[in-house]
Amino acid sequence: MMYATREEMIENQLKARGIKDSRVLDAMWNVDRSLFIPDDVKPHTYDDGPLPIGRGQTISQPYIVAYMAQILNISPDDKILEIGTGCGYNAAVLARLARHVYSIEIIEWLAETAKGNLEKAGVTNVSIKQDDGYKGWPEKAPFDGVMLTAAPPFIPSPLKEQLKICGRLIAPIGITNQRLVLIERKSENEFSREDLILVSFVPMRGEAEK
Repeated sequence: MMYATREEMIENQLKARGIKDSRVLDAMWNVDRSLFIPDDVKPHTYDDGPLPIGRGQTISQPYIVAYMAQILNISPDDKILEIGTGCGYNAAVLARLARHVYSIEIIEWLAETAKGNLEKAGVTNVSIKQDDGYKGWPEKAPFDGVMLTAAPPFIPSPLKEQLKICGRLIAPIGITNQRLVLIERKSENEFSREDLILVSFVPMRGEAEK
């Protein structure tokens, strides 16, 4: 069986599907995905799909990681909030695009795994908190961008409120049929919404389930 290479990931999975942002492509090239997955799936490191990382959890498909980062349009001085650290791979990609990433993971073992993975990868500008991401990280707000990597049935209000004016939030929304949604804060009380592609993410746990 032929496994995808890093070069094939960039050319066939990303560029061929419309990932054009040079900074996103550079981040995807430079973050070693193999550092964030178990040994038994390392041959599949750059395959075009999610991979199991244990206990029913997965690492996202490279294309989805790149697509969400490109849509968020991150600048080098930006401060980003990530809800759902997982194994830390997405945070590592965001960390190459932003000044600092604040990431919240509700599952304790995943939060600890992510910390170890990010340390192995030499990433120093990510802060991880083990908590319910529903209420965000108010003491670090406001954020230039917010990214959810787990799907709530609707966007939690605290996350929208922690956006800067002109800040952008991207999230998968829905229970069975999920769609990526882009929210942009236009003013103190005005938000725009754009529906994007269909996706499949794990459900957001905690307060979002109620």
